[in-house]
Amino acid sequence: MNNFSHKVFILTEQDDVYHHLLSELDLPDLEITLDAKEAEILLAAPPLAAKHLDSFEQLEWCQSIYAGVDALITPYLRDDYELTNVKGIFGQSIAEYVIGLTIEHFRHFAYYHQQQNNHSWAPLQYQSISDKRVVILGTGSIGSFLATRVQALGMHAIGINRTGIPAKEASFDQTFHINELETALSQADIIVNTLPNTEQTHLLLNQESLNKANGALLFNVGRGNTVCEQGLLDALHSGAITHAYLDVFQHEPLPKEHPFWAHDKITVTPHIAALSNPKQVLEIFAENYQRWRDGFSLNHRIDFDKGY
Repeated sequence: MNNFSHKVFILTEQDDVYHHLLSELDLPDLEITLDAKEAEILLAAPPLAAKHLDSFEQLEWCQSIYAGVDALITPYLRDDYELTNVKGIFGQSIAEYVIGLTIEHFRHFAYYHQQQNNHSWAPLQYQSISDKRVVILGTGSIGSFLATRVQALGMHAIGINRTGIPAKEASFDQTFHINELETALSQADIIVNTLPNTEQTHLLLNQESLNKANGALLFNVGRGNTVCEQGLLDALHSGAITHAYLDVFQHEPLPKEHPFWAHDKITVTPHIAALSNPKQVLEIFAENYQRWRDGFSLNHRIDFDKGY
């Protein structure tokens, strides 16, 4: 490396993996540093970056390894740098999570596992997922990818966004404005939240809106703050929501005393619906680095005011 190398600091849960893979890429004029004070670039998991942000005195750009950057979007943290996230790599994983658990529910696979343990031969009538109506909150890359996959299985994809205008990335069967949320939920067999965490999405799925559903399944693979926890418990009690599959929460890890753990109509997973793959993250980082180095606008820039 020459004396004019740009310096990147890695701050993730898999630092060794990222160090190895980034070294293999051998990007021009880029050097990995262990000194936060000299780093211009930070490749990081947002919750870890938030704890040490002030240590990066020369920071110009932070590349998040997550899609979600909530931990860095607070009024108490600096915003004098460019922040980018990763997009376009989570759709397949999210689709597998939602579709897999949906099929498990309607085909009673958990029930049959229990029956096998009991040596019991007790078949149940099941439902096909064909013709089910999937209401997807958020028509960005993840929501659009999910829409194409559920449509391929004969389901109907209904999108909800801030404009009511159909997304370019996918052909939703119907698209509602977010102000028409309750109308859309009343038609849903399955509800999937993929929205970012913003002032407009905070507790959007609450007692009033959820109780407009008619026995739907609820998936939260977006942000924990979108779902009002007490409102969800009320909707489960009333039957408006038949079962909730929750991968994200207002506080993570979910506290051990939280009522969700023991609720028989809630499935808790530890934020694993779509994990960041280091190779895919570094493909995005490499392209963005070349753009940053050459003075071009970065891909997947985050607007600190909007939160996404």
